[in-house]
Amino acid sequence: MTVLDIPGVHNIRDVGGIPAGASRIREGVLYRSGQLARLTPEGSALLSRRVRRVIDLRDDAEVAAEPSALTGLPVTRIPLFLGSVSSFFTEDMSLADMYRHLVEDAAPRLVEAIRVLAEGEPTLVHCTVGKDRTGVTVALALSAVGADRDAVVADYALTASLLPETRTRAVIEYLKAHMPDARHAIDLATASPAPVMRELLEEIDRRHGSVARYLRAGGMSQGELDRLRAALVEEARAGGRPRGGRGFE
Repeated sequence: MTVLDIPGVHNIRDVGGIPAGASRIREGVLYRSGQLARLTPEGSALLSRRVRRVIDLRDDAEVAAEPSALTGLPVTRIPLFLGSVSSFFTEDMSLADMYRHLVEDAAPRLVEAIRVLAEGEPTLVHCTVGKDRTGVTVALALSAVGADRDAVVADYALTASLLPETRTRAVIEYLKAHMPDARHAIDLATASPAPVMRELLEEIDRRHGSVARYLRAGGMSQGELDRLRAALVEEARAGGRPRGGRGFE
């Protein structure tokens, strides 16, 4: 995976290069990030040269509070959480429970997002921080096409280290002051521990047989899964070496 420097966007990277069997995930096809409200004109130009469409997983209130500064590209809005995001904090839900809630209650919306990726255009997936909704969506898409489990988990876990330190400190101070008895609030806002994502994917495997079968149960067809693989995975050459995938430069 490649961490990018796009002015005004945090936690942005190209997940291309992750191993997938004898091949790997294409570069320049699947990007992930936090919100784009502070995207600078320079950042907008840089991003527009790489990306051809955007999937925004935020709810209406989040979009109204921090509208995207990116213009000129089609945006597909798919709010993954029904109801307020803040409810997870007031309920003091753990990360593991929140992800379990997401895959159990939002399967059709997760499938809707992953269908966009199957169209094969260079696409940016984002939510507010780029950690939870984005992390789960990207992990499911990668897992469904056979990406290496350790690499998928490592990509998810990378997020915490890419969040701005000033933001993380401010969030921790706020939560300690306003939710002193909450056990999980800080993790919900700032953490991306590898064991949580690994546990989620293993639970999906146990319950459905595989992530691909989970997506099938959520409404994705086998043809759509085949197109997803064609979009995300480089074709292997004879001898097992992958052909060079190409997105937009």
